[in-house]
Amino acid sequence: MLPYTTITAAETALNRPLTTLETLWFNYTSTKSDYYLYCHNILFLFLVFTLVPLFYIFTEVLFGRFVKGYKIQPKVKYSFGDNFKCYFDVMKVFVLVVGPLQLVSYPSVKMIGIRTSLPLPSLMEITSQLFVYFLVEDYTNYWIHRFLHGKWGYENIHKVHHEYSAPIGYAAPYAHWAEVLILGIPSFLGPAMVPGHMITFWLWIALRQIEAIETHSGYDFPWTFTKFIPFYGGADYHDYHHYVGGQSQSNFASVFTYCDYIYGTDKGYRYQKKVLQQLKDGLKSDGKQNGGSYASAQDIKSE
Repeated sequence: MLPYTTITAAETALNRPLTTLETLWFNYTSTKSDYYLYCHNILFLFLVFTLVPLFYIFTEVLFGRFVKGYKIQPKVKYSFGDNFKCYFDVMKVFVLVVGPLQLVSYPSVKMIGIRTSLPLPSLMEITSQLFVYFLVEDYTNYWIHRFLHGKWGYENIHKVHHEYSAPIGYAAPYAHWAEVLILGIPSFLGPAMVPGHMITFWLWIALRQIEAIETHSGYDFPWTFTKFIPFYGGADYHDYHHYVGGQSQSNFASVFTYCDYIYGTDKGYRYQKKVLQQLKDGLKSDGKQNGGSYASAQDIKSE
């Protein structure tokens, strides 16, 4: 709860007028507890888990013939019922694990210093902190993910997530309840190391899940803005990890690719891409010579 009862008192404390956004924040939060604001994460996660994957479902239903060339595993088809079942399973874990975890984890958030007060953070502050959060989460997640692909970790926990060898948006948070708890640690480390404003924390939780849904979407769209992010993995990169399955010792990264490159766990993926490109180039050459058509690299991959 803000320590000001009026906008005038807030402006006096800051020694300047409130910005439009700060006024909106004051009007919304002045009578609400910090705990209440923190619990907004439950609503945001529910909306992200529910609505964002629908973009890919509706895109496939409405524009299927236009986007089929961007489908990474084109021979794998999921019905609407399959998607609903996955969503239902995700919601069970959400209700039984994610929601309760959010409710009881507020003391740790308060302890590290996530603030709700004025002034609001600048765009530069938000961006820089989010960058740190993504880096910290990515590095920590890499090693946990590698552990989960060990014999014990995979057989007892991680194999649930790999039930979808061709991932879909709703499968991004689809996992064993223990994995959901374990992977909450990397997500919390960044804010613990560089605590910021509650708005930044909300953005971090939402953006990380949106990124995970895109990575599991099954589509590699060339126009997505993430194509311009250096070292970003993306859907094609992570799809290979699911395609190989339980035996996969490649592409463990959650967001960026630098850990896989440094530790040599992207060699299988890079070799496959090299072979596919050679096959594609060879088929192009044969097609031109024989006047025939050639298959796409994605069709080759799906064979």
